[in-house]
Amino acid sequence: MQYSEWEPIYEEIVEDMGYSREEDENSVRVLKAVTMNLQLEDERVLSELIGHEATVFGNAAGLEEDIGRNPPIGTFIASGSAVNRLSRMNIRPDIVVTDLDGDILAQLRASEEGAVTMLHAHGDNPAAILLYAPRFNGPVILTTQSKPETTVFNFGGFTDGDRAVCLARHFGAKRIQLAGFDFDNPVCKDGSDPAVKLKKLCWAKRIIHELNPEDVSIIGP
Repeated sequence: MQYSEWEPIYEEIVEDMGYSREEDENSVRVLKAVTMNLQLEDERVLSELIGHEATVFGNAAGLEEDIGRNPPIGTFIASGSAVNRLSRMNIRPDIVVTDLDGDILAQLRASEEGAVTMLHAHGDNPAAILLYAPRFNGPVILTTQSKPETTVFNFGGFTDGDRAVCLARHFGAKRIQLAGFDFDNPVCKDGSDPAVKLKKLCWAKRIIHELNPEDVSIIGP
């Protein structure tokens, strides 16, 4: 998804969720500052990795069951929160899409093993960026949900899961299999608000299904 297509959706999300575009962009500045010495990559590495088919892994309760029913295909793209569970199944993601919550140690291990990590900045995570972003040793790409710039990209998407789907579509995947997605039953982290999480999932569902191009097949919930 090009930014010109994404920006109107982003503006709707900011208004609906009560977020601040300024805070999103401030977080980008933090991300850029603390990752200067990392192995920063650009779009070329994604063009090489993402093919005609991809599997996107979310962190819903049914992840293992979904994988057992439909073995993963193509490029493996994981939300950050799903990486540890995938590791227990001996599944190594090619790409990890993360805003630096979930099991960070598992994400760091995936990075060391060569997974490309899409490090995402938004208004709620500058503290996590400061703490964790400098620790990634593998290839890294910086992303934002606001306006992209030379070294910070935006391929569309709001949550880790739908950003991963947008990423796959942007780089040409035409058949995208979902595993570990449940738009009606949020998995809430300690201290998080289930109502807010459900609103995020509503946006994720819309981005994945309602905004899906006609030539892309989405397999899953």
